[in-house]
Amino acid sequence: MQHVLIIHEVDAYPAWKAVFDQAADIRKNAGEISYQLLRYDNDANNIVHFSVWSSLDNARCFFESDALVAIRQQAGVKAPEFIYLQEIERGVL
Repeated sequence: MQHVLIIHEVDAYPAWKAVFDQAADIRKNAGEISYQLLRYDNDANNIVHFSVWSSLDNARCFFESDALVAIRQQAGVKAPEFIYLQEIERGVL
């Protein structure tokens, strides 16, 4: 499995979430399979977006596209950090 971990601060979570939800079809068509949203326990505007992708190449093309840069600006995203990950093991305890 290929994963992307994105950590970023946003101006306001509700405004960011509205843009995020509007982009669901764009993300799906680009290759996002599933996602989780998390926030820092003491700051609702520090968001972690953890997602599964069809390929890391698809994810990179999507996240580095000019269109997504514009969407991030509209959503109030500040300095996102993208971490591209390959799963090596999964377990349940």
